[in-house]
Parts: sequence; C-alpha cells; structure tokens
Amino acid sequence: MIRDITIGQYYPADSPIHRLDPRVKLFGTMLFLISVFSFKGIAGFVLITVFLAGVIRLSRVPFSYMVKGLRAIVVLMVITALFNLFLTSSPHIIWQWKWLHITQEGVESAVKMVLRLIYLILGTSIMTLTTTPNQLTDGLEKSLKPLQLIHVPVHEVAMMMAIALRFIPILTEETDKIMRAQMARGADFESGNLIRKAKAMIPLLVPLFVSAFRRANDLAMAMEARCYRGGAGRTKMKPLRYGGRDYAAYLILVAFLAGVILLRRVDVIAVVEAFY
Repeated sequence: MIRDITIGQYYPADSPIHRLDPRVKLFGTMLFLISVFSFKGIAGFVLITVFLAGVIRLSRVPFSYMVKGLRAIVVLMVITALFNLFLTSSPHIIWQWKWLHITQEGVESAVKMVLRLIYLILGTSIMTLTTTPNQLTDGLEKSLKPLQLIHVPVHEVAMMMAIALRFIPILTEETDKIMRAQMARGADFESGNLIRKAKAMIPLLVPLFVSAFRRANDLAMAMEARCYRGGAGRTKMKPLRYGGRDYAAYLILVAFLAGVILLRRVDVIAVVEAFY
C-alpha cells in the first residue's frame, strides 16, 4: 500500500496537459474540486466523469498507474460510506435492525461521497503527475503574487508547499525500505489486534522520523550553503508565459464549471419528461 501513493510524484510524458502552464493546472484543479462538491444529479455526474476521462486520456498517464493511488484511501472510503449509509436519517427505510437502519437517501449519500473521494484523488493526482516540483513552485508563486500586497511571504509559502509535495514520494520510498528491513529482522506488521499492530509500528515510525529530520536538515544546510535568501530579487531561468493553448484551457475550464452549476439548477429528468 505504501508504494501505491501517487500524489506528489511526477510522470514524465509529452502530452498537451504536461505542456500547459502550471497556473492553468492549479486553477483547473481548484475548479474541478469545486465542481466535484457541487454536482447534484446524474447529469452533473456524467459531465464530470466525461471531463475527467478526457483529461486523463490527454495526459497520457496510464490509467492503471493513476488508479494505484486509490488503494491508499480504501479504508477512508469504506468508513465514509458506512457513516453515510447508517447515519443518514430519512423516512424511506430500506433495512432496519434495532437502532441500525439503511435508508434510500443514505445509500445515495454513500455512493456520492465515495465517488467524490475517488474524483478528488484522481483530480489532484493529474496535477502532480503532469507538473514538476519546480513548475509547481513557480506556478504557486505567480498565482499567489497579489498576496504580497498584504506582506504575505508568497515565495516562501510556495517553496514550502512544493518541498512538502516533493517529500511525499521520498518518504514513501523510505518507509518501504524501512518496512522491508524490519520485516527481515522478524517484525510483523500484519497479524494481531489493533493495539498490537499499533505497537508494531514503533520500529517503523522511529527510524522514519529520524530519516525525515535528517533529510530536512541536509536540505536546509544545502540551501544555506548556496546563499538562498527567499524570493526578493530572484529571477527565473524559465519564466512562465501564457500561450494560446493556456487561454483555450481557461475557456474550457470555465465552460465546464458553468455546465456543472447549470445542471445542478436544472432538473434534467423533468425537462426530458416535459419534452416528450
């Protein structure tokens, strides 16, 4: 499961999504997340599904590689589905045993929340898989530049977020190495009850934290040795410039969000029935 985490990793490829400006991808990810939590009916779900499938196809990232990231949140999806399934109150009861009950609205809510979690992971994975850490840092800095007017350290914030994303695959690989080494020494991370499994994680977490702090210290010393002083007066080797494809992508994204909002307000089934 540790090796299945894809958020924060970069997949090199030559695709229209890779060639987009990172600001477009950041803006598109934000609009996509808004639309995921805005759709209401079947029509909105179909539109989001078609849009996401098209973006994945254009990114040329293997779908099997992208789906691997969903394995890490299976437990979260199951817990979310159970909470929505059993704790949604409604007069339309499908099954009941003592205080437990399943309602029609609970089933719909559980399905919607699981789908939203899946699309949330896929949408954010597309951004990180098609954007290098340097591009992501430059895009964040450019996007947040207006906040400098209120004395927000935009460059430092963007750098911290990019480093955090970059450390995800590094720490994932480190965790896998430590786990294999401890299992070779006889450690058991699978058997036993919940308390025993929690205690078994101590030989894994202690060296992982030590390694993380050592890497952070090495990075800080390397930045200081290179006289890094933040974003004031710094220039870019590859400055970001919008192209024709970027403006076209902005138009597509705005039209997509407008379509999701419109389908939320319009009852498509009622319109079809009235038409026929």
